[in-house]
Amino acid sequence: MRLTGAESQPRCRHALYRAWGRVGLLPISAKGAALTLILIGLGTGGCSVSRPEKAFARYSDDDVTGLIPLPAQPKAPTETDLAFTRTAASDVLTKGDKDASQPWENPETGARGSVTPIASSYADDDGRTCRDFLASYVNGGTESWLQGAACKGGNGRWEIHTLKPWKKG
Repeated sequence: MRLTGAESQPRCRHALYRAWGRVGLLPISAKGAALTLILIGLGTGGCSVSRPEKAFARYSDDDVTGLIPLPAQPKAPTETDLAFTRTAASDVLTKGDKDASQPWENPETGARGSVTPIASSYADDDGRTCRDFLASYVNGGTESWLQGAACKGGNGRWEIHTLKPWKKG
């Protein structure tokens, strides 16, 4: 006898197919639902559990771990560095070029930099012609900036009257 259609498939396959067709959400008890919600909450809660403060180590700003090097602190200019800076400032202001810059270097300390006028000239309270400038200061691996002002003296030479660390802002 020959089987055709649905009868030609073995019964075990047919039973397996029907079993998969019945899989779905099964009713669960209230205890099972509560347990499921607790497990989901714990799984998605992550590290939101609070712990006492004393359980963790604290670091101060002075602690060094050795993993990240601290930035080098700028070295303060010496008096001879400042003398070289003043000379460069006077020279660049005497030239009078609009976009001029004058390099300087102190062979004693190895410090170097440049001086650049940053504003147009102006008259001070005494009627003298004055001008502001910025000076870079590089010593070793550090760099900082100085701000200054100079006015023309009676002899026509620029005299530096302020030179101090630049305050950004």
